Amino acid sequence: MASSSSQGKYDVFLSFRGEDTRDNITSHLNAALRRRKIVTFIDDELVRGDEISPSLLNAISGSKISIIIFSKGYASSTWCLQELVEILNCKRMFGQIVIPVFYHVDPSDVRKQTGAYGDAFGKHEGRYRKRKEMLQRWRNALTEAADLSGFDSNSIR
Repeated sequence: MASSSSQGKYDVFLSFRGEDTRDNITSHLNAALRRRKIVTFIDDELVRGDEISPSLLNAISGSKISIIIFSKGYASSTWCLQELVEILNCKRMFGQIVIPVFYHVDPSDVRKQTGAYGDAFGKHEGRYRKRKEMLQRWRNALTEAADLSGFDSNSIR
């Protein structure tokens, strides 16, 4: 198995829904990692569109670890869901370490796409009804990521 760490540009890639977490957990986590000289990638300056840019794909694949901050609005962002699929591909292909953080969401809502995650998928199913395979990839990715060992903000600070 190839190792992303041998060519990794970043130690940690942070995946998050900006409007939910940028000015709280994400900024605090990023600052704490950088204080410890951990090189992070945070997509503060990327222009959002329908597709993930090649530079973002390179940042994901060039990272040793991905931390996914699941918040209430994470699943409403198709960009976040595409990032998640790519992160899990890198986990399988390169052995990238993936750490989920459940920020004020129940891990079972992420795993089963219920609550806010179910609401988000209701909207996605209307918008992407002709792209069922993409919707299923997103669902599978959420389930897979929620099954990983991680941190639940409802249990720990």
